[in-house]
This record gives sequence, structure tokens and C-alpha cells, in this order.
Amino acid sequence: MVVAVTQTQSAPTHTANEQDLPICVAALYRFTPFKNFADLQAPLRAVCDANGVKGILLLAHEGINGTIAGTDDGIAAVLAHVRALPGCAEIEVKFSRAPSMPFLRMKVRLKKEIVTMGVPGLDPRSEVGTYLKPAEWNALLADPDTILIDTRNDYEVVVGTFKGAIDPQIKTFREFPDWFRAHRAEWEEQGRKPRIAMFCTGGIRCEKSTAFAKAEGVDEVYHLQGGILKYLETVPKEESLWEGECFVFDQRVTVKHGLEPGSLLLCHACRAPLTEEETLSELYEPGVSCPHCHAERTDKQRARYAERERQAQLAEERGESHLGAEMAAVRERKKQERAAQLERQRAYREQEAALVKAALARLND
Repeated sequence: MVVAVTQTQSAPTHTANEQDLPICVAALYRFTPFKNFADLQAPLRAVCDANGVKGILLLAHEGINGTIAGTDDGIAAVLAHVRALPGCAEIEVKFSRAPSMPFLRMKVRLKKEIVTMGVPGLDPRSEVGTYLKPAEWNALLADPDTILIDTRNDYEVVVGTFKGAIDPQIKTFREFPDWFRAHRAEWEEQGRKPRIAMFCTGGIRCEKSTAFAKAEGVDEVYHLQGGILKYLETVPKEESLWEGECFVFDQRVTVKHGLEPGSLLLCHACRAPLTEEETLSELYEPGVSCPHCHAERTDKQRARYAERERQAQLAEERGESHLGAEMAAVRERKKQERAAQLERQRAYREQEAALVKAALARLND
């Protein structure tokens, strides 16, 4: 679990609760041209390993993207290396803290894109939409002429989004360009001059989606600076236009306002977020299947997932670090949290019923 002490600055700061939250987590991305990006892989991996840093970093011709975790000194060493890369001196980094290492290994991968859209020649450095800070976002959304688009995948949108946002219902970000082109024609047939506002989890997908919209000839394009996470962190709940929870790509699964851990679990077979009701389905088996993927997986696949879960349990019994074992601990914690929440709701309903009963008794008297 990563605790919400998120900051954006040049280096990690030492916090008052550092003893309880000793791990620094750094999320970063930068669009910058790497001519020979494959040559950067080994040295970057070496500096991560030398400093005990774990996580995942993606390298492509267009730049770098990823999340890493380690000690403050370890993260500082890796970031010093990253900032020395071409065009990365001013890379934006978002820091948070965690009570324990949230990754099991370090991966530095080579990719065609650091966030895959599949549009050749698109360069977010040349022209992107207008950045809006979270405090400015609500005013734009209040304008009825604003076309608000959630650029995330369908399984992310289903657990929460902004009020009034359009859900493209895409499986991957690659599908976004075709969806946008088709619907732009519909908007223009309705006589609407597109004023587009887009958002995503942390901002990187909107760098590309707004650049794409501008390349398609749409003049008025905006995107939420810092993404949903920055909005949930800084905008008071009573002023928020966000509905539901926000899917995140770590062991929290989802977060709520204030970046508090959410209430959902994750199916480790298909990566779909699951509600309490879905975990009670006969199609749900931890680590093996859920109502979303049971019909899409073969018996052979489910048998492989079951074996993976068994190995995780064996590793846990031996006291070994294992991703599945870590997930089992997360599932158990969330189960306990949900049980406590249900108990609070039950007690609250009983209290309300008692108050209503007492009020009716007074009326009858």
C-alpha cells in the first residue's frame, strides 16, 4: 500500500512519519527524444540495482515513464541518473511514501511508446492541450458546451469518473483515436464546435490524447494537470465532481478522496476491479477467475492460475517473498475493512430505525 503523502518536486523530502513510512515511491514520465534508447537500458538498470530500487521503467524513442520505490537515498541516486539523460533535466516526479516495498523486482523495459496509442509521428512535445489545475477544472466542467472525455480503459471508468463524462468504452488506449474521429463527426453534425476536456489517472495519457486532438484540427482542448489523482488529493470532497473511486495500478486497486485506499479488490486473472457482491459470486475464485473473465478463460488457463495461487500459498507458508502471497495479504486486509464497514452500516441502520420508532411512538402519544 502506498500512503498518500504525494508531492511534486525535484527531490524526495524527509517526512515526520518517515520511520513508519520508510519507502519513497517516485512516479515519473517525460516526453523527450532518445535517439538510441536501447543503450540507456543497462546503465539505468545497474544504477537501480546498485541502490536497491525496485519498480518498472519504460524506455522508448519518445521518452521515459514508470514508477520506482526505495530508500530516499536510493531514489535520489536513480533520479540523478535519470535527470542526466537527454532532455530529462526538468522531469516531473510525484513522490509518495509506503510502509514497505511495493514491488518485488526491478524492470527496465524497451517499448515502441511509453504510453501506447499507436499513432505514428505524434509528438506531445510539439503541441498539447491547455493544462488546467484541479482548482480550475470544476469551472470548465460547469460550462454546458464542454465535451468531457474520460480517456481511460473501460475497466477503469466503471469504478468511478467525473460527473457528466463520456465513457469511450475502450479496452485499450490504442482504440481511442478511432473512437475520437467517429464521435467528432457526430458532434459537428449536431452543430457543436468541440471544446474538449480530457482526463486520465496521472496525466500521461492526456499528453497524447490532447496532442492527437490538436493534430486532428481541434483548437480548444484542455486536460487536467496531474490527472485524477491530483484532483482527489487537492479538491475538498464537498466541492468535488468526482463520483466513485479511482482505479490505480498498484496494490491499493482503487483510491478515494484524499487518496485513501478504496474498497475494491482485484481479479488477478483478468485485472478487473471487483465489488463485494462480485466476490460472493460462484464464478469468483481468488487468483483464478471472476464474473468478468470466467467465460473468457479456458479450463487450462484457470488450472494454470490455480497452480500459481497454490505456489503463492506455499511460498507464504515457507515465509518467502512472493507476489501472490503479497496479494493474499492485501485481499485479507480489504476483506476485514469491508466487514468493518458493513458492520458500521448495519449499526447506523439500526440506530436510524430506533430513532424512527421513537418518533412514531411520540406522535402516537
